Amino acid sequence: MVGTAPTPPRLTADTLAAGTRALARREPAFARIVAQHGPPPLWVRAPGFATLVRLILEQQVSLVSARAVWLRLRTAAGAVSARRVYDLGEQRLREVGCTRQKASYVHGLAADIVTRRLSLARLATMPDDAARATLLSIRGIGPWTADVYRLVALRALDVWPPGDVALADAAHRVFDWPARPAQDALTAHAEQWAPWRSVAARLLWHHYLSVRAAR
Repeated sequence: MVGTAPTPPRLTADTLAAGTRALARREPAFARIVAQHGPPPLWVRAPGFATLVRLILEQQVSLVSARAVWLRLRTAAGAVSARRVYDLGEQRLREVGCTRQKASYVHGLAADIVTRRLSLARLATMPDDAARATLLSIRGIGPWTADVYRLVALRALDVWPPGDVALADAAHRVFDWPARPAQDALTAHAEQWAPWRSVAARLLWHHYLSVRAAR
């Protein structure tokens, strides 16, 4: 009898706390973040179509702009489901504020789900590498989107999203580096935080958002 692969471990409140303690012992800058701002939130989003669409909308734009488009899309569709977004069509997606390219990506994703060429539900049971490869095979999904989805929806334990500007800005300030690091350099630096890179990302996001809120 062929066995099934075990479901990968996920980030929970308990593992987030354990990872935070481990990183704070290893890296004084993380200990300072916890001392100044408290432990990081878990920051999760429900896995599935709606979350992946929202991440596509957040690619390379401000969160404020992405949220505005998201709210218009939700109003137009009634609910951000694959069937309803598919039925809207690309032209209506553009009318609610999607660029031509993002309208194509979002509608294509909806079509893949409606026609059963893709099941996002299966991602949760896949090994992390297989889930990432599946996400990257979707048109319009790059490394940042795939890895942030794994971070906040699949809650993988050891993910570092390349190209995240907020993480680079936070690292620049937290580690007192002379300039904001190049993304390749930051990704390489983050390897030392394995197997808790998902927690390290949350700690740096926590610092970034806490400092912005205090301004």
